[in-house]
Amino acid sequence: MNRRAFLLSSALLGLSGPAPAMAAEPPLILEDYAVARAAFQTKLVRQGPAPDKGDPLTPPPGARSIGYGSGNRPLSAWLSDDAPKPGEKRPAVLFLHGGNALWHGHWDLTRPYREAGYVAMMPALRAENGQPGYFSGFYDETDDVLAAADALKALPGIDPTRIFLAGHSIGGTLTLLGAMASPLFRAAAAFSPNPDARAFFKRYPEDIRFDAENAREFDMRSVVCFAQSFKCPVLMLHGSKETRSEERISVTARRARAKGLAVTHGIVIGDHSSAIPGESAQALRFFANT
Repeated sequence: MNRRAFLLSSALLGLSGPAPAMAAEPPLILEDYAVARAAFQTKLVRQGPAPDKGDPLTPPPGARSIGYGSGNRPLSAWLSDDAPKPGEKRPAVLFLHGGNALWHGHWDLTRPYREAGYVAMMPALRAENGQPGYFSGFYDETDDVLAAADALKALPGIDPTRIFLAGHSIGGTLTLLGAMASPLFRAAAAFSPNPDARAFFKRYPEDIRFDAENAREFDMRSVVCFAQSFKCPVLMLHGSKETRSEERISVTARRARAKGLAVTHGIVIGDHSSAIPGESAQALRFFANT
């Protein structure tokens, strides 16, 4: 199955398959991730668009287009088309899509949250779907996640104390990075994330655009290295048939809990795709109780 077919079946970059033998645990870096980001700039040795093409950014049913800015880049997102009523304050979820492009089918993942009364926003990130900027593989894209969250928070009718973050696959990894980089979020739920950039890019070396000779480049993309930097309660979930990153997710949760952080690792029956409904149900309960 080619990469586009994986994406269309919501199985791109999954954790499924036999678990490989794991190398020694990645380093635990005690420096706060937000502080580390302020002092680090990724060095891209290849500049270009994201690996996947995606759909036109015309909004699917139930969404409208909205612009947001990240640095000097104008970017686009989809937003629930049922705006809050005058005087109403509603919770909001920033949902990060899987893969390296936005497809119309991704919007369906926001349905449980919209039905539960959340305003949902799904951003396209830099270099995706023909947008400006260069693909960096998790790092600069985290700036876009935070910029989209700021734009969502500023919308009329949004309760700024109830901004939640969720995502699947690559979006799950970006969810964790965002939850370490900013205190904006009330809680975060990551489905099928990969906390270890070294393991991820070993599997997908064609996606490396940065200086792979610099170990810090991998550290700054690795949630497991900064697991004690989470700034909100976090729920990490994956399907029972997914094993590829389970050990690293467990290490991330253990390291975070060792510092007293509210980070939970759970397993839902299913695979990379079929577990999503159960993961969404758990995330909604988690958000409601946070």
